[in-house]
Amino acid sequence: MYYNNDTIIYFDGEFVKVNETKLSVYNHTLHYGNGVFEGIRAYDTSDGVRVFKAKEHFQRLIYSANSMGFDCPLSIERLEAVCYELLEKNKLKNAYIRPIITLSDNMSLNSNSKPVLTILAWEWGNYLGAEMLSVMLSSFQRPNPKSCFVEAKVVGHYTNSILATNEAKLKGFDEALLTDMHGFVAEGPGANFFYEKDGILYTAPLGNILAGITRATVFELAKELQIEVVEKLFYPDEIYQADTAFFCGTAAEIIGIKKFETHEFEMNWEDSSSALIQKMYKRRVSVNEYKNVFL
Repeated sequence: MYYNNDTIIYFDGEFVKVNETKLSVYNHTLHYGNGVFEGIRAYDTSDGVRVFKAKEHFQRLIYSANSMGFDCPLSIERLEAVCYELLEKNKLKNAYIRPIITLSDNMSLNSNSKPVLTILAWEWGNYLGAEMLSVMLSSFQRPNPKSCFVEAKVVGHYTNSILATNEAKLKGFDEALLTDMHGFVAEGPGANFFYEKDGILYTAPLGNILAGITRATVFELAKELQIEVVEKLFYPDEIYQADTAFFCGTAAEIIGIKKFETHEFEMNWEDSSSALIQKMYKRRVSVNEYKNVFL
């Protein structure tokens, strides 16, 4: 579903067919999870294909790499240009883009091997689907922020996400919601979390969660729509008093939550401020608001 024999990827400085690439079984990322990545979307707008918030994503990619002790091989400008060229080579318009930096052969616990940049692209629908979700409170917690850089998108961090999602699926839910080490609500395995009460949106503050690009976009849209957003610490019990809730992330976009544990939210989703944010987000990504200098 992700590629075929004709798929082109960017690998270590050149465009090649995906089946012509080779990764060593001794590479550092495979053994220790020390690699970083981004998830980015491109949309076919009225003014052509646009990679949504490419600069912000690549700024975070570089931050993530530097946090883990290595550099990104390309500048932000070159990264963006490569993405557009990759989309064109694969004839993709609405696509998901995955830049990932892995480290070459190294069996020691340091980051002194060569960073290798790979960029992939494929057609991918909403990660969590298009239907309202049922969500459970996970028995797993997000990592202690003193144990790692929680705001970096590090390959190894996502074992925590896999455990939480697998648990939710096995129990018949669509997705999980995790707390931090103090029991406060943090985020989903691959998306940030908001709930709505009396027209106000609430979400966890930065510090124990990933600083999501889509999360930041929700703040922007809410400001334009004059919807108040409050960042605060809150326990899961508070969600039962909410009118509705949603997840947001690049892969998931914005998706409403119908049920938390056994509790179904009473408000009609279409009547909520959250639904308005969802509609505005779809509009935001479908129009070319920023000039494409690489097209």
